[in-house]
Amino acid sequence: MKLLWTLLALLALLLCLAGNTAHAQAEEAERQVLVMLQLPKAHYRPDGSYAGTYGEGVGRQSRQQVAESLAKAYRLEMRSQWAMPLAGVDCFVMRLADGDNRTSADVARAVSEDRRVAWAQPVGLYRAQGAQQEPLYAAQPAAQQWHLAELHKLATGRGVRVAVVDSGVDVRHPDLAGQVVANENFVDDRASPAEGHGTAVAGIIAARADNGLGIAGVAPQARLLALRACWQAPQEQTLCTSLGLAKALYAAIQQGAHIINMSLGGPDDRLLALLLDQALARGATVVAALPGSGGPFPANHRGVLVVGSAPPLPLGAVTAPGRDVPSTAVGGGFALVSGSSFAAAHAAGLLALVRELDGSRGATMLRTALVTAAQGRIDSCATLARHLQGRSPGCTPLGQTPD
Repeated sequence: MKLLWTLLALLALLLCLAGNTAHAQAEEAERQVLVMLQLPKAHYRPDGSYAGTYGEGVGRQSRQQVAESLAKAYRLEMRSQWAMPLAGVDCFVMRLADGDNRTSADVARAVSEDRRVAWAQPVGLYRAQGAQQEPLYAAQPAAQQWHLAELHKLATGRGVRVAVVDSGVDVRHPDLAGQVVANENFVDDRASPAEGHGTAVAGIIAARADNGLGIAGVAPQARLLALRACWQAPQEQTLCTSLGLAKALYAAIQQGAHIINMSLGGPDDRLLALLLDQALARGATVVAALPGSGGPFPANHRGVLVVGSAPPLPLGAVTAPGRDVPSTAVGGGFALVSGSSFAAAHAAGLLALVRELDGSRGATMLRTALVTAAQGRIDSCATLARHLQGRSPGCTPLGQTPD
């Protein structure tokens, strides 16, 4: 009995420490300001070539000096610097000192008015759009609604790279082993941990279909970029900052992600909007969960596919399975998950199948990529039929009965 009480006390202590850490991360984000300094355009050389690195060392040192001057002038602490050539800016992370009662939003507005600054913004907080996990034994596979076995005879996502911008993914899970080609952490400097929300999203998209275990992802031969921009907090919350999300998006663009899944919501953000535009311009498809809390972005960004689990839906949004969906769980197990986060993951997986079928034709316009039935329900069979170039899909579209 004494051993049992000792173990319970230790568990309570660990949960308390985890909660304190998550709370501290959120508080730290609320004290940060991102200051953007414009990068100069690439220099022109007489031989006709362009050199983006010409004089780069001098320029970087000059911007560093400007940033240090700004930090001193606005009573901020320098934290780090992040060069973003794709966005045309250097981002300097600054922080309000302890005891400073100003808000990061007020400070950002003041810094933005300085002529040396492209713009400044507070660090926003985002939340994943998923509900609490439950034991798997009560599950009825929601993926059956999409006739996955039939779909996988047509496409499996081979050659498609899907970025999971989320919390950490359990890369050692038997259903995810070998599916993750990049595993990076943009929340802190430690190795990316396994966390529930990111692991469930990854499993829905690309869990293995050839191992006789657990579930099959919608695109089991797609390859995942596990980009940790969020962390697991108490009460099954998954939180992210705009800085972590920006770094993850930047990495997704650099690594050539064909599809970027963002099962989260939060405030409008200028830097994230710029990066989304860069991703879309390079042919990536961005999938976002229909927001239920936290804010409308990135679902309200033009060009982003918005996915919910049930009506009502805003104009242009679609629905996919998102209630009592079995997926991968931390530690090698499985669980039921519910929420628009997981509906978005279904759509991301289906778009990976579309991308494989489209091949060298590249990204398909969102308005023609998916076929929907009543109330915005994605018709997976009819969607693939549209991209089969005359071949029969071998499955039954919604609203039709089998022959």
